[in-house]
Amino acid sequence: MTRNTYDPGPQIAQAGAINLGVTDLTKSLWFFSDLLGMEIVHQDVGVAYLRGYQELIHHSLVLTQQDHARVNAYSFRVARKQDVELFHDQLVDSDIEVLQLSSGHQRGRGEAIRFLVPWSEHPFELYYDIDKPRAAESIRSKLPSSSSSRRGLGVRRIDHFNVQTSPGTINQAEAWLRENLGFKRREFIMMPDHPTTVMASWMSVTSQMHDLAIGANRLEENARLHHVAFNLENYHDVLTAADRIRDLDIEYGVGPGKHGVGQAMYLYIHDPGSDHRVELYSGGYQIFDPDWDPIEWQPADIPNGMTWYGDPIDLSVGSRGRYTTPSAGLHG
Repeated sequence: MTRNTYDPGPQIAQAGAINLGVTDLTKSLWFFSDLLGMEIVHQDVGVAYLRGYQELIHHSLVLTQQDHARVNAYSFRVARKQDVELFHDQLVDSDIEVLQLSSGHQRGRGEAIRFLVPWSEHPFELYYDIDKPRAAESIRSKLPSSSSSRRGLGVRRIDHFNVQTSPGTINQAEAWLRENLGFKRREFIMMPDHPTTVMASWMSVTSQMHDLAIGANRLEENARLHHVAFNLENYHDVLTAADRIRDLDIEYGVGPGKHGVGQAMYLYIHDPGSDHRVELYSGGYQIFDPDWDPIEWQPADIPNGMTWYGDPIDLSVGSRGRYTTPSAGLHG
């Protein structure tokens, strides 16, 4: 028998973390830690690192105090240590400017690379090494698969990023993400008034329906964040979150409801310390078929795709549903 020496090349393993620039760190820490229940793993002057109760790694969220709210970085963990260098070489060979970030550039994280996604200009960071600290004994779980006990509204992990770029660049950006980073298109919608242009595409590198979604920004803006999603264990948790948040001074977006796309329950709210949109997300289906055919939603069915049940998501011109936040450039 001939020995198999096939190497798939560098691969992304999962959505790892997001670095959110916030204008009021105190309010954002209350929101993500006290309310949503994320653990503050480490805090320095002007920056805090947090994780969900089922995340064993150092952090999945970085909150950075700064003058303007923006996304400083979207981070993805790669499958192998050598993949950081392999992706670096691949990007450089494609004439893409890449920054090499030394170990500790983010607390608890090893060497990483940073680049702007061609066409969309989102700042992506790729890394492998990350610490796995134990939680303080006072909040430590008896379950070895949980980093800490469940607290607050029970955020257990980061789920996905939903980003936007202009209609004139989305086709190229979405194709580049698939062809160069290995994202697989799972479901998609083409613009009803321009059927050759992607309106939205949901892609993944895991069995999830999406780890990353990219949509067309009708204001012709690139490098935008629509929302970052954090995972809750079940539908009931989303309903509990909605009930709790209605009593608080937090901007309530849309939900609770269920998406037709992905079939998960959602609730959109806004971080009071930055106005970044956060989705509390539960359920959805898993994809195990190696020959999965991307599902296309037809124009007449788009309302069901956005909201299967619950209040419809208002995406009309000037609506709050179209609000997005900007991202940093290559040098942050």
